[in-house]
Amino acid sequence: MTNLEKYNKIFRGMFRKTDEELPALKYRGIALWDSIGHMDLMGELEETFDIRIETQDVLDFTSYEKGKEVLRRYGVEI
Repeated sequence: MTNLEKYNKIFRGMFRKTDEELPALKYRGIALWDSIGHMDLMGELEETFDIRIETQDVLDFTSYEKGKEVLRRYGVEI
C-alpha cells in the first residue's frame, strides 16, 4: 500500500468520506473533524507513518491537502 493509500484510508475511516471528497476536507469543515477528531487524526498518522508530529505542525494541519505538506516535513512522501 502506498503512502497516499494509507493517508486516504485514515481520512476515509475517520471522517466517513469517499476518495473524491477528501481533497475538499478542512479542519472544522465537517462535524467529525473537530478538535477531538483532529487529535485522533494526528495519533493515527503518527502510528501509521511512525513519526512524532510537533505541536506547530499539528496546528498547521488545517486541511487534507495541507496535511500532505506537513507529512513531507517528516520524510513521508504522499
